[in-house]
Amino acid sequence: MTGAACFNIHYLPVKITCLKILIIEDEVELSESIATYLKGEEYICEIAADYKSAVYKTEVYEYDCIILDITLPGGSGLEILKQLKANNNVDGVLIISARNSIEDKVAGLTLGADDYLPKPFHLSELSARIAAIIRRRNFFGSNIIEFNEISMDTQAKSITINGHSPELTKKEYELLLYLICNKRKVISKNAIAQHLWADETERNIDFIYTHIKNLRKKIVEAGGTDYIKSVYGMGYKFTD
Repeated sequence: MTGAACFNIHYLPVKITCLKILIIEDEVELSESIATYLKGEEYICEIAADYKSAVYKTEVYEYDCIILDITLPGGSGLEILKQLKANNNVDGVLIISARNSIEDKVAGLTLGADDYLPKPFHLSELSARIAAIIRRRNFFGSNIIEFNEISMDTQAKSITINGHSPELTKKEYELLLYLICNKRKVISKNAIAQHLWADETERNIDFIYTHIKNLRKKIVEAGGTDYIKSVYGMGYKFTD
């Protein structure tokens, strides 16, 4: 394919992984159970146990989906939701609450939440709802993403380039997916490090150049074009 880059979507009812989740929940046992389960589904998870830490994380970092409890120490989850929408935050939001009242559900959805799940719930259902939110927001319900000759299957975590299948490491795959999903945007090194390593940013930021270099090499060796452009003093951009 030649000319301007395209971003084609094929509609398949499958789950998207290797994305970042914030769990805002004060019940330690529940939040740790959710995080353990979702990490097993290959999501990157962070936890905020109270209102103050939750507000901080949502203001500083970006997430693919936020799991939000309504009742929190120090404040209400609904207030956090109000702030997210007032700041035009595009993170997906799934409300979980033991207060299974129609008023809470209506209030949350009216304020802009994507879904509402009453406690108790099965972790498999929680995961399915998260995946549905991410599909709707990021990939229009799809699992297959194409950019010119590059095709990625986010369920199989595989990539093909002009019919070839380069062997990417987990971090290289996640990096390529992140860059394509933010195509034509300048992404800072800090943002990349935060996405790939969550709270380990300081320790891993120096490895970004190595991952970028290796990813470029594997794409070119598979017959693809190097779409990763370095933006001096700022970061990287994935563009044609």
